[in-house]
Amino acid sequence: MTITRLLVIPAVVIGITPLIGAQPSQAPPEERIRKADALFAEGDYEDARDAYRALASNEDRDIGRRAAAGAVLSVLRTGDFHGAYRESENFRRAKPEEALIAAVHGDALWAVGRFEDAEREYDAALQLDPEQPRGRHGRARSLAAMGKLDDALVAAQESLRLAPREAEFHHTLASVYERQYHYAEAADALGQYIPLLPPRDRGVKAGWVRAEIRFLESFRRRPPLEIQPARGETAVAPDEVWRVPIRINREKVLVKVRVNGAGHEFVLDTGAEQTVISRDVARLRGVSPIAFVQSAGVGDVGTRGLQIGRIDTLEVGSLKIKNVPCLIRTPAIRGFPSREPDALSPIALGLSMRLDYAKRELIMSRNLPAVDYDDELPMRLHRLAIVRGTLNGSLPASFVVDTGGEVISISDATAGLIKPENPYRRIPLKVYGASGWDREAFLMPNVDLEFSNIRFNRIPVVVLNLRAPSALLGFQVGGIVGHKFLSKYRVTIDLRRSILGLETIR
Repeated sequence: MTITRLLVIPAVVIGITPLIGAQPSQAPPEERIRKADALFAEGDYEDARDAYRALASNEDRDIGRRAAAGAVLSVLRTGDFHGAYRESENFRRAKPEEALIAAVHGDALWAVGRFEDAEREYDAALQLDPEQPRGRHGRARSLAAMGKLDDALVAAQESLRLAPREAEFHHTLASVYERQYHYAEAADALGQYIPLLPPRDRGVKAGWVRAEIRFLESFRRRPPLEIQPARGETAVAPDEVWRVPIRINREKVLVKVRVNGAGHEFVLDTGAEQTVISRDVARLRGVSPIAFVQSAGVGDVGTRGLQIGRIDTLEVGSLKIKNVPCLIRTPAIRGFPSREPDALSPIALGLSMRLDYAKRELIMSRNLPAVDYDDELPMRLHRLAIVRGTLNGSLPASFVVDTGGEVISISDATAGLIKPENPYRRIPLKVYGASGWDREAFLMPNVDLEFSNIRFNRIPVVVLNLRAPSALLGFQVGGIVGHKFLSKYRVTIDLRRSILGLETIR
């Protein structure tokens, strides 16, 4: 699994006048909330959290509401997603009529990967107050994850009309523009985002954002991901279908790809947010780096900076796409046991896909023809394809659909929430991912796992360190489903319908 791009989500809470003079415990509540807001705006989230908590039960309704919301947002900014969820759940129960609290509870649910539950909270917030900006922002993010980009754009713009100084809202607007291939507008939105970052984030983090802007602006005269019509045609039909053969080797799905006219074999990898090529392929095929971006994957290295560039022409069978963003695996990780593979994800190209393991065929289209599935799972595309699973009958978790992965795995954070019936022996594993060795990996036995009607009883799962990918994605990745799960099915990732369709291979 390879995640790229920067996700920084600090926000500014209204009222940032610092308190001078009186100690917080002696000052009036109005001054104390302003002090808490100032701490938050400076990026001092732990002190802000404590200051907000002290005011969350204040008898003044406005102060209590703002403090409760600020406490949860502060915990989110520290990266303690599950802690923020627990705290928000308590505030939501105590303040059921507060739209802001409902919206912040939605943010906390989103952060633990419970997207459908978050959507219900955003809707509840807007029922309580249709002008609630964080509720509007949450709806924008949810609509984008369901592929409803035009509606998401409207909601994101509306959230900024209501709260123009919320940095996070500008970042979401940029991500929607980028999904629509409006790269110039996305760059402009990120330009508005940088000045709203807390002062301590205007160095390294702002530098990553400027690199992203530089990359986006390099497409100003080049339409990104431009699919070329077939010979003799003037346009690409919305329902045009491309079929290409695949081969499977050592639990990896391989497909032939032409990069700037020359052929290579790529791993089909929906766990990659972009097309990924090696340094050698980039050098041989004239793919020049434009900027560095942050990347994260399984492994001890965690987050690393990698080059990003643009492939002039990418061909997969009869599919031909111009101006394709690509991640270049350089600098490479030392000690990799084999050459880091080149990777292709159709969903990164904006295409739905159907992977037929039995017929050894990959089908791609903007609008796949509908079929009857044995199982149909709601899916969200938040940089990667995500479906919901349930562990041991009651613990919900988000799973990345990763055709480049091999096993069923869960994150160490998810494993920490499981209470086994009996003690078990941790079986250490040697796992190598996109960010090097994961020396903390181990095998957890006797886990029950459900995806809708699909049930696995008392199976072993691999536990991985997914902290870096989760931090970069902005939500807790619960786990990954790879080849051992997917290869039993004809797998459809339908972006237009937001579903993962599974047909059992008989």
